[in-house]
Amino acid sequence: MNLEQLQTLALSFKSVTEDIKWEEHLVFSVGAKMFLLTTPDELPVRACFKVSEEDFEALCERGEGFGQAAHFAKRKWIEVKDINKLSGKEWKGYLQKSYDSVVDKLTKKLRAELGV
Repeated sequence: MNLEQLQTLALSFKSVTEDIKWEEHLVFSVGAKMFLLTTPDELPVRACFKVSEEDFEALCERGEGFGQAAHFAKRKWIEVKDINKLSGKEWKGYLQKSYDSVVDKLTKKLRAELGV
């Protein structure tokens, strides 16, 4: 998985926006709420995303290259220090869950406006 493929996958979800935050992070959001953060100018490219309690534990146990995302850990965000550590299929599943968890927390009005 390369950054362009990850970007295409993230943008395939409905009403997703992308922007640069903190001068160096390419961020993907729905309803102005982040579900994926990447570091496009670093090699290897790192990524952080929201996960369930179960996925958080499982990914942290995978070992080197996986761990709590700095500044987001209490909200169950995981950091992958090299996006190639996950397969395309894994990325699709984790990003769908991350996106869905953010959408679920949006107001009904905003979900209706976004069509999600």
